[in-house]
Amino acid sequence: MGIIGLSIAATRPLFIGLTPLALLLSSFAVMLFHRDHRLKVWLIFVLIYLLGLSVEMIGVQSGLIFGNYKYGNGLGWKVAETPLIIGLNWLLLVYTATSLSSRLKIARIFQVLIAAFILLTYDLILEQVAPKLDMWSWDNNIIPLQNYLAWFALALAFSILLVYSKTKVTNKLAPLILLCQFLFFVVLNLLLP
Repeated sequence: MGIIGLSIAATRPLFIGLTPLALLLSSFAVMLFHRDHRLKVWLIFVLIYLLGLSVEMIGVQSGLIFGNYKYGNGLGWKVAETPLIIGLNWLLLVYTATSLSSRLKIARIFQVLIAAFILLTYDLILEQVAPKLDMWSWDNNIIPLQNYLAWFALALAFSILLVYSKTKVTNKLAPLILLCQFLFFVVLNLLLP
């Protein structure tokens, strides 16, 4: 439904406006299948949210982390020119990628590296369509290498936090949500002008 709505110029603004709701619903659905309800785990989730949001705020204001970019209106309410939902997006993406990589019976360090590479690949696709969805845009429409390095580093750090805190991210829905989002952006890259 979202692909169709975003592909039609007349309905695109409406569907762009629904993006924060889609992220909230995806996050809620993933958390319905989350089974580790220790206080420590929820504090880690809050920490990832706050760190993700803070890094993005610093990045938008300074250009030092990801490069020079600004957020549009596609991700909803902003504080310090940064959408409040972006911290939740970091949590959702890291959780789903780590849930997928943790299914592999390999050393934890390789699980976190794979999760970070999954999210780097995700970002390579997302960056191409984000400006078309009024999520964010780059100065001179040039995505700097610095952005991808920062994405990888943050994804790695957050995944390390989940894995080495022994947070149980075994979740039946998480890999499916990640795959759906990935395919969603791949298709939009092909359809949007």
